[in-house]
Parts: sequence; C-alpha cells; structure tokens
Amino acid sequence: MPAGRKRHGAALEANRRDDLLRAAARLFVEKGFAATTTRDIAEAVGMRSGSPFYHFRSKQELLKATMIAGLETGYQRLQAAIDGIGNPEQRLRVIIRTHLGNLLEGDCHAPMLLYESRSLDAAGRAEIAAVTDRYQQVWQATLDELATSGRLRSSARPLRLFLFGMLNWGSQWYRPDGELSLDEIAEAAADLLLS
Repeated sequence: MPAGRKRHGAALEANRRDDLLRAAARLFVEKGFAATTTRDIAEAVGMRSGSPFYHFRSKQELLKATMIAGLETGYQRLQAAIDGIGNPEQRLRVIIRTHLGNLLEGDCHAPMLLYESRSLDAAGRAEIAAVTDRYQQVWQATLDELATSGRLRSSARPLRLFLFGMLNWGSQWYRPDGELSLDEIAEAAADLLLS
C-alpha cells in the first residue's frame, strides 16, 4: 500500500475515533453511562453497532478515553488562557472563566462526566484522578499565591473543591439565553472568593 494511502487511512481512523469520543461524551452526559448503549454511540456517528469495539475494548474503556480526552482538552485551553499572566488575581479570574467555557461552551463534557467515574474499575478511576489532579494543580497554585499575598484567608484543599462544585453545578442552571453571561458569572465567582 502506498505511503499516502496509509496516512489517509490512519487519518480517517483517527477521525472516526474522535467522532466516537465526542458522540459518547454527549450521550453519556445526556443519558448517563448506564443508559447509553454502544449501539446508541455507533448510530450517533453512522457506524454499525459493533464498530466502536474496533477502537475500544469495552464501553468502560470508551468512557475512560472520553473523560481523559475532555480533561486534556480542558487543560490545554486553561494553559493557553493563562500563559503569561503573572498576577494571581487576574489568573484566577481567567481560570474561572476558562473553566466555565470548558464546561458550558462547545463540546468539552469532561467536568460533567467525572460523576460517571464510578462506572470504571479502580485502575481507570486512578487514571482519571491523575489527569484531574494535573488540571487542578494550576488552580491550587493560584489559590496558594492569593493566600500568601493575603487576598484569600486560606487556600486549603476544601476551598478548591468547593469552588469546583460551585462552578460545575452551573451546568444545572446556566442557559446561554439567560440573564447572566458567562463573563458575569465568572466575575461573580471570583469576587465571592476575593472580597
């Protein structure tokens, strides 16, 4: 097989895998992991019901891959957004807004999928925890800087967890056509911490 045809075939397979990840993420969020079948996922991307198993050994492996891909995308967006921001208060505001964007704009469903990690085995949960920890290290470092400078009373771990809980819950009530923009919500969240 000519090299050009091999590369084209590999690119098509990568695209099909990405299509599966996006469709699975959307369906897992909409219907829940248990209620979503591989047939649902295959139909969403125009495949036969057994075709996802060409790319993933099981539905659990597909869930894990979906979560990791979403977390990695969110992490890359976060890193790009804060690149060059030295002021920790400004960085916190950008981090919060970027997280809300990851959560509520586009197709990055990882924050909502984290609740489905209970469907994974212990090794899968450990992999997700490691990727999540890397995402949260940026937050913790910023909170620590703010506490050191006196802008926060404390940067103890529960503060970060409460912050994530508060922001992630926005997926339950935020509406793009509602009264508040994501910018306004992000500013309110930052002001709540920093006041």
